[in-house]
Amino acid sequence: MSTRVQHALEQLKATGVRITPQRHAILAYLMESMNHPTADEIYRALEPKFPSMSVATVYNNLKMFMEAGMVHELTYGDNSSRFDANVSDHFHVICEKCGKIEDFMYPSLKDVEHTAEQSTGFKVKDLRMELYGICSSCKEQ
Repeated sequence: MSTRVQHALEQLKATGVRITPQRHAILAYLMESMNHPTADEIYRALEPKFPSMSVATVYNNLKMFMEAGMVHELTYGDNSSRFDANVSDHFHVICEKCGKIEDFMYPSLKDVEHTAEQSTGFKVKDLRMELYGICSSCKEQ
């Protein structure tokens, strides 16, 4: 088990959350796959190991991880929520053909936030940036 998964499990335990085998498996899958899976994809990946686990169990645990600040829900045009266990500041580039999502880092966009505040009077609380294109696999086809 990665130290990142172990640290996350310890954080949950500290808040009084019981670590069930399913909870551990869902969190580990999310943190190790980093491919922004849907709840159904998580369920299908773990179902052979946990045949009694339901899709509802996956959703309930994802909701709990989101409330704990350990997972972000990503909603894009295809109406299926995807889940990201990377909660650091980063952005996404999305393939318009296959829907693949990849993370990328970029220096702070504080200038953009500041300009938005100055021109609108808003207090910016969050920023989400998405770039769209064609991934390398789809380009080759």
